[in-house]
Amino acid sequence: MKSIVAATLFALALPLAATAQTPPAAKRVVTIPIKPAETQTPADTAKAMAAADRLSLQSDLAWVGSYNGLINGESSDRLVGAIKSFQKDNGGKQTGVLNPQERGALAAAAKALSDRAGWKIGFDPINGIRLGLPIKLAPVQTSGASGTKWSSAQGQIQIETWRTKDTNLTLAAMADREAKEQGRKVEYRVVNAEFFVLSGMQNLKHFYVRGAIKGNEVRGLTILYDQATEGMMGPVAVLMSSAFTPFPAGNLSSDGPAPRKVVEYSTGVIVNADGSIVADRLAVDGCQSIVIPALGNADRIAEDKPHDLALLRVYGATGLKPLAIASGAPKSLAKITGIADPQSQGGGSAVSTIDTTLTPLNGGPDFALQPAPGVGFSGAAVIDSDGKFAGIAQVKAAQVAGTPAAGQAMLISADSIRELLAAQHLAAAEGATDAKAAIVRVICIRK
Repeated sequence: MKSIVAATLFALALPLAATAQTPPAAKRVVTIPIKPAETQTPADTAKAMAAADRLSLQSDLAWVGSYNGLINGESSDRLVGAIKSFQKDNGGKQTGVLNPQERGALAAAAKALSDRAGWKIGFDPINGIRLGLPIKLAPVQTSGASGTKWSSAQGQIQIETWRTKDTNLTLAAMADREAKEQGRKVEYRVVNAEFFVLSGMQNLKHFYVRGAIKGNEVRGLTILYDQATEGMMGPVAVLMSSAFTPFPAGNLSSDGPAPRKVVEYSTGVIVNADGSIVADRLAVDGCQSIVIPALGNADRIAEDKPHDLALLRVYGATGLKPLAIASGAPKSLAKITGIADPQSQGGGSAVSTIDTTLTPLNGGPDFALQPAPGVGFSGAAVIDSDGKFAGIAQVKAAQVAGTPAAGQAMLISADSIRELLAAQHLAAAEGATDAKAAIVRVICIRK
């Protein structure tokens, strides 16, 4: 009997238990599936980077030859494509996003190539252009009337800055003129309101020309390189194009002196037996003391600012052989006699002579010296082909990342020297034409 009752109670309890375990309809939680977040694209990753990081990335990709475009720190499909190209070239998966190991490998490869080229950023004081230069690839520097030229020892690589002024200048006309340069075959051409770019082949060399306009002046950059150097110079041309700043902000121009050194070497010319020495005013500006080796200290007794002349005086010196000062227009062919910077001659102080040509500037009375002499020759004597002392050289050294080199050289005329002496009631020497005997080294020591 008890068994039957227990069975009955168990049977009755089953539906009650089931009912107790089922929550009321009002308490049910309805869940809605959430879509997974969309995968971030390579372009999104590039946009999320800081502009400085993108700029560095573009530059490094350009050095390894993966990026060919303006290095401006902006995100673009070109940048993503360059990343994929680098990954492909290095056997990686083409994701368009560099992992830390890939970024490190890219930076190391770019630095090695940059160091090999001797990449430096500086400016050319002849025309005020700011630019990047591969100074190890093109170490030979000369100057012209409108710019500076750098080249390799055998001329396989040539880089030149230039400028042109004319009230009727247009970029289109300049581009047409450059395109018609002898031997050029233009393969790429862009001309807009601010700049033009031409590239292609010039005889057996690749060429790249970029020019920009401001007012009535066009400033430009020309790059020529042999096909055998394309592996290195192709990327360099891309980097030079982006670094090219024809009209930089601030007062970077050829009108001012190069940054002053604590110790600066230049040349002076003895012009009177009383110890008077004529020198480049800028080379002896701000000196705490001026030393003339073997003669002693010199005083700066007069200057001619418009012509950048300084007159020095050494007291108590005997046996001096002043150089006679000529008058009248000089011949175009000449020699420069001076003393190069000691670093250029292994610490020496030998007097040396180099050939130069006097080129009139803008049809006026001023002359440029081409090629320009090196550092130390500012103040050197210029002797024309008739053997006359035509004046002294003033060398404005080009600055490339703080490294001085030969730059623009101008003639300060003998007539200006004669006028400076007359203002000090000094007679100009006559008869003596031995330039080497009248040359002295001038050492300016600043604080």
